[in-house]
Amino acid sequence: MRAYDREDLQFQLWDVAGLGDLIAGSDLDRDAVNGILDTADQIGSDFFLPIGREIDENEPQFVDGRAVLPDVVKPAVDAFVRAGFIGAGFQPEHGGMGLPETVHQAAAFVLAASNVSLSGYGMLTVGAGRLIQSFGTDRQKRTYLEPMVEGRFFGTMCLSEPQAGSSLSDIATRAEPMEDGRYQIIGRKMWISAGAHELSENIVHLVLAKIPGGPPGVKGISLFIVPRLRDDGATNDVTLAGLNHKMGYRATTNCALNFGEAGGCIGELLGEPHNGLSYMFQMMNEARIGVGMGATALGQAGYQASLAYARDRPQGRAPTAKDPTAKQVAIIDHADVRRLLLAQKAAVEPALALAIMCATLVDRERAGDVKAKALLGLLTPVAKSWPSEFCLEANKHAIQVLGGAGYTRDYPVERYYRDNRLNPIHEGTHGIQGMDLLGRKVLIDGGAGFGALADRIRMDIAEGGEFDAPLEQALTRLEQVTRHLAAQVGAAPDRGLANATLYLDCFGHVIMGWMWLRITQAAQKCTARDGDSDFLRGKHQAARYYFARELPRTEGWSATLLGNDQTAFDMQADWF
Repeated sequence: MRAYDREDLQFQLWDVAGLGDLIAGSDLDRDAVNGILDTADQIGSDFFLPIGREIDENEPQFVDGRAVLPDVVKPAVDAFVRAGFIGAGFQPEHGGMGLPETVHQAAAFVLAASNVSLSGYGMLTVGAGRLIQSFGTDRQKRTYLEPMVEGRFFGTMCLSEPQAGSSLSDIATRAEPMEDGRYQIIGRKMWISAGAHELSENIVHLVLAKIPGGPPGVKGISLFIVPRLRDDGATNDVTLAGLNHKMGYRATTNCALNFGEAGGCIGELLGEPHNGLSYMFQMMNEARIGVGMGATALGQAGYQASLAYARDRPQGRAPTAKDPTAKQVAIIDHADVRRLLLAQKAAVEPALALAIMCATLVDRERAGDVKAKALLGLLTPVAKSWPSEFCLEANKHAIQVLGGAGYTRDYPVERYYRDNRLNPIHEGTHGIQGMDLLGRKVLIDGGAGFGALADRIRMDIAEGGEFDAPLEQALTRLEQVTRHLAAQVGAAPDRGLANATLYLDCFGHVIMGWMWLRITQAAQKCTARDGDSDFLRGKHQAARYYFARELPRTEGWSATLLGNDQTAFDMQADWF
């Protein structure tokens, strides 16, 4: 059984996102895209899915300073590398396939649904490689990027430190200039995903550090390329200090790394000095979209597993049944089980629509579309955070569908939940994303980006449909809330941002209403073209669930936000 719905993925790509228009005039066509997805599907079904339970129950071990993974991990990752998925989105001049980001992300969705902890190695390598592609010298591209595109080197991002966490202005890692233009790196990094393993020839760490004498705070942060091994294969004094054992993503090593303990860690400056954080935001924003896609994939995997179980599991009888000896019905015939399934579908499918939309915006931005860049920046916090919160809720519902069996490791749904529970903290917590959205994104250019987004949503509302009126009402409320909170942030930032997380939820629910409008409009066109089907009827019914049960939550949230409730802000530390 697949861990995702291939028919829905095809529908989302071609009918909702309009992939055909995006690739028109290129060497790609529908058959070629399907071939790429078939390859991802085969790797998922042959390598990733079968070992899911084994690599979850056998975590990486810290042995003699090394991270030791189960033997089954490397053949699976090697299959992924051989298929070319790390290099898929890079341009041919660097050894890549030059695929549009939309196609690349669709394949990433398939692989993440099959096993998110294995797919993470590729996601991080791609992000690190793109930073070197954007800001590296020609020599750095030859030395580091090309082996990464080939899958011989993997990559990481090294931001957090034990004493600093998300407060990057407080990082203490130093980069001491050397006479030959390189730097001696000294410091400690924490929570480094894929920071140590033996799955590749080398690991290219992108490390945030401060050059002594630079500006204070984040303005003094620079970015460095720090390989685990030097060109001659000798160690570069990057030491694995220990492994963090998280509740999920267990096959992705998570590390504490020490740089320069013996005074021999050498790094190269990437780009200009003191611009490291602005460079790193490119990787972080790409990773945020990737985290959202992974959270969506986990929600989809849980939905598919619980749906299959509900169809096969007989238990109980209809409330109207009077004969206790009558044949039991499948649990999918019980109303509350259908509610649990519908709640999952109502969360997962618009989350996928948003992730794919963000990928199309990346492609359009690369083609020079300025409006696409602005819209992508505004949607990125939602694309990361909404699936991380509400597809996690979907995973909770999947466990409940299975009843007691769902809480056992005999079925994968509890693992999907544990994996997804990490995503609210990946690449910036839910609260950080809320502050980014309300404190920066909606305020840029006097709110012009938010206004453009509202205009874009109203263009789809103008096409008409069953859900245009409630979406218009929710959007109008969001506009009112945004204007009010923007004024509050301008007057008193601390109090204005006190409800940023709730604002993010409210904003995200309206965006998902927009996604459901787009999905049902596409479904209507498919019905007119090909006739009705159970697949298309299911889209409309899931949208009805969302508009009946989820979008109305924005009314209460909006009331709280318009009052800018200060209960949490006014709570004193000593009162706890």
